[in-house]
Amino acid sequence: MQTQQKLSFTSDYMEGAHPEILKRLTETNLLKTTGYGMDEFSEAARDKIRAACEAPEADVYFLVGGTQANATMIDAMLRPYQGVMAAKTGHISGHEAGAIEAGGHKVLELPHHNGKLAAEDIKECIKRYQEDDNRDHTVMPGMVYISHPTEYGTLYSLSELKDISEICRAYDIPLYLDGARLAYALACPENDVTLPDLAKLCDAFYIGGTKCGALFGEAVVIPQHDRIPHLFTIIKQHGALLAKGRIAAIQFETLFTSDLYSRIGETAIKAADRIRKALEEKGYVSPISSPTNQIFVTLEDKKASELKEKAGLGFWEKPDDKHTVLRIVTSWATEDEDVDRLIDIL
Repeated sequence: MQTQQKLSFTSDYMEGAHPEILKRLTETNLLKTTGYGMDEFSEAARDKIRAACEAPEADVYFLVGGTQANATMIDAMLRPYQGVMAAKTGHISGHEAGAIEAGGHKVLELPHHNGKLAAEDIKECIKRYQEDDNRDHTVMPGMVYISHPTEYGTLYSLSELKDISEICRAYDIPLYLDGARLAYALACPENDVTLPDLAKLCDAFYIGGTKCGALFGEAVVIPQHDRIPHLFTIIKQHGALLAKGRIAAIQFETLFTSDLYSRIGETAIKAADRIRKALEEKGYVSPISSPTNQIFVTLEDKKASELKEKAGLGFWEKPDDKHTVLRIVTSWATEDEDVDRLIDIL
């Protein structure tokens, strides 16, 4: 008798890829094309992304992963003496193994508000630097990093994003948005930020593939053509350039056919909502209110250990010596049966 596989709600890149992507990769497998994103599939994918973003002049590049995208773009947009402002809870602050600092740029951590940066805190950081008589001995704030959704699964409102963009443009500082889980934001009923909004308000952003149905890869979008000269070369310097560029591009061409990208996160959001409701009904405490595909729950250490024996759940933090916060993450491929099983063991 076959035993049931242990449940896994650890992250949203545990599965391979959406069936439509695998089908398209198989169909094109034996074709011979130019490398490094100079092929017809890459150009077709760029055109579809430009159309979805309503940014016909945008430069679009396909990079191998999220850490590479962040490290490459931050390095490309900063001068050697500048740092990047980010929330203390931001992905580049705590979960990229010092990749940004390894590239020569300090992460300037600012307070977070439920995982988000506030425009006023950005403004205060810039003014503090400008008014410091010893500023030549310090790191200049040179750009802003945010993510949508945030590390806490929370969402920026369009109004909040506009406020941050306005501050950045007032001080001539680029705004960069990490969209590793962007598909889950777009599928969330609470979200009011669109791809065209990102193209209008950000100097650069990336559309996540790895966590959103692709085998791997992220699509970096720079709305203003030639905003970053020689970016192709910079990407290669950072080890983020694919020789078989068409493999990443075919995935994004598929994701941006028939609005698949805007729909692919719906399963994850519905599954997460079911789990959130069950947690509430069972009396569990959530330290973070997230409307997207990340769910956080505070448990006594013994209960956390028992649950992790039965299901793959992610460790988040230890708020004290008796409790553990676990993270539950759904994905585009989460099945109702697995949600039922998880609810049963909670």
